Amino acid sequence: MSKARRAAIAAYKDRKPSAGIFALRGPAGAVWVGSSVTLDTIENRHGFTLRQGSHPNKALQAAWTSADEGAFSFEVLERLDPETSEISQSRLLKERLATWQAHLGAHKL
Repeated sequence: MSKARRAAIAAYKDRKPSAGIFALRGPAGAVWVGSSVTLDTIENRHGFTLRQGSHPNKALQAAWTSADEGAFSFEVLERLDPETSEISQSRLLKERLATWQAHLGAHKL
């Protein structure tokens, strides 16, 4: 294995996950808002379960099934400060999620 590849793998393992609020926008202006402590992986996680037809949010799954994948978009709405403690992070994510849901008139994921 090359030094560059080893360095890239080490950097990937050492990265700090980014927490925050995200939105999935669908057809006809439908919006679903969620929070995650790992924003870098949440889009892939939702996309996989939607493509498999096994997403836990039945309304989102129904919208996905009736439209094509291109009708949906993923957007990071807000990132928390990476220095936020885990205890504060949980509380802050709940607060910010409620704020974004109300602001966008969105469904909760």
